[in-house]
Amino acid sequence: MLTEMEEVVLSYPKIKNRLNDPNNDKDNGKNKAKVLKNLKEIAATYSNSTITNITKFLDISLTKMYDGININFDKNINLKKLVAENHVILVPNHQSHADYIALNYKIFKDYNIPTYSAGGKNLDIFPIGKLFRNSGCFFIRRSFHNDILYKLTLEAYLFYLLGEGKLIEFFFEGGRSRNGKLLPPRFGLYHMLLESHCYLPENKKKNLLFLPVSIVHEYVPEQKALARELVGDKKTKETPMQLLKLFKLFSYQLGSIHINISNPIISTFNLDHNIKTFTQDLAFDCFRAVGARMVVTPTSLLALILLDAPVGAMKWEEIKEKADSILKFCSSFNIPVTTSLNKKNVLVGLERALDILINNKKVDVIGSTGQGHVFYSINKNSRMEILYFKNTIIHHFLVPWIINSSLNDLFGGKIKTKKDLSKKFLTLRRQLKYEFYLPTVKQFFVKAMEIISASIERDVKDLDDCLGLSHEELFVLSSKLGAFNRICNYFVEGYFIGAMAVNILENNSQSEFKMDQFIKKSKEVFDQEIELARVVKFVESYSLLLIKNGLKYLINQNIVENNIGVYKVLDKSKLELLINSYESSLVPKTKIIMR
Repeated sequence: MLTEMEEVVLSYPKIKNRLNDPNNDKDNGKNKAKVLKNLKEIAATYSNSTITNITKFLDISLTKMYDGININFDKNINLKKLVAENHVILVPNHQSHADYIALNYKIFKDYNIPTYSAGGKNLDIFPIGKLFRNSGCFFIRRSFHNDILYKLTLEAYLFYLLGEGKLIEFFFEGGRSRNGKLLPPRFGLYHMLLESHCYLPENKKKNLLFLPVSIVHEYVPEQKALARELVGDKKTKETPMQLLKLFKLFSYQLGSIHINISNPIISTFNLDHNIKTFTQDLAFDCFRAVGARMVVTPTSLLALILLDAPVGAMKWEEIKEKADSILKFCSSFNIPVTTSLNKKNVLVGLERALDILINNKKVDVIGSTGQGHVFYSINKNSRMEILYFKNTIIHHFLVPWIINSSLNDLFGGKIKTKKDLSKKFLTLRRQLKYEFYLPTVKQFFVKAMEIISASIERDVKDLDDCLGLSHEELFVLSSKLGAFNRICNYFVEGYFIGAMAVNILENNSQSEFKMDQFIKKSKEVFDQEIELARVVKFVESYSLLLIKNGLKYLINQNIVENNIGVYKVLDKSKLELLINSYESSLVPKTKIIMR
């Protein structure tokens, strides 16, 4: 006897047509059995008693680990009404395994709505797998491109969940971010949800809504492992023994989790549309909405400030002064910050975040309060971990960094014409192409003019106006944006390291090289340059992802070609000019850095 879920899945038109194909009579029975087996592997086995008991457990345990879980909705969102009247899909970013626990816990606790969450099959391990499944998690294989029946079964299961009016959730990045930056969206589940929604019978069909969810942690418990993966360690496979390590979390101070839920994006898709184009547009609309609501926390603000000093330490007064400058910028340009960074709370919020980093042995305290000389410095071995938090918010400040970087050339006389200034802006923007999903060139220039106008308090319309700025206005601009002067320098250093490695390989008569040779040489260059501390000053400027992105940039600029994994320099002179450009920007002769 088939269950109701099995009957609905088998009735899904694409599966029904496949199983009733007269040309495959011999295989139809086997295919049906395979679909049912796939469904058992995928489907959640939701238990209200399980989630009620888990909620009671989390009521106690989460208060011990976290200062709070703050969930905020955009105006006019009534989640209970929204779920009752529509098919609702939550699309959060993914920083930690704690994401789905915190988000689903709050939604059930506050609204009594169970969430059906897509999880990787790697989490379906004893005993936690059964607990997740009973809590509404359904498991998906990492790869199934060649298994059409599995894909159709998953699509049919989504068809079933939509028809039942379940609140569905999936992490659009496809996995946890290893470096804190938002990852480009994966399109698979978007595609399946759009298509399965079209096949719903009219009596069950409602509007399909996607709710972008921005999740930011003040401290990520897995950050040490994530940082190791960035420099080459292999991802540790989830095992039952790893679950024992969860108890270590009680010895950490984890701060708060901040969850912002944006206004819904309504799908208008039907089967007459080009599903590939529609899916990509929808996915990036959600991606941009999530990025816009990534909140500045006390921890990420401290990371931005303390990592800006590659060596040495900072006084508390210096930290406060720089924090004030950054928060003023956030206020002027609607960048979201936590309530703990509001004017009346900012000092308490920063002190609490600093205490967390000190107690977790990520920040060193130098000196003593008794002598009145106390300095704070990120532990050298923890910079890559703290970088994670800086990266969660750095996308908010890319335009002021580019403006500030261009000011150095303006003061130094390298930029004399509108063409020079435009080229500088676009070159810097292009260098970030492989690190961030950037606004269009037009949007970028509009934003730049807004920032410059607000900083000098008069209207600046275009690049010609920029060239006409007085020395006093340039000084004011550099002072207002000085807090962002070095925030992206570690990207430039990483690309410099990669370019140097390519140049050395080419000079050593290796006209062709492979990725492993490039990575090995890049590490050698980094070790030498960080010791010299002349051009490369940031420990975090070396990671496999950053170095590989630097190579992609060289390929994009037609400096290097990639022939099926074999790389070759195409333009030696252009490579050397680029290296000189990196070096010049990282070791400026004219310094206008303002605190």
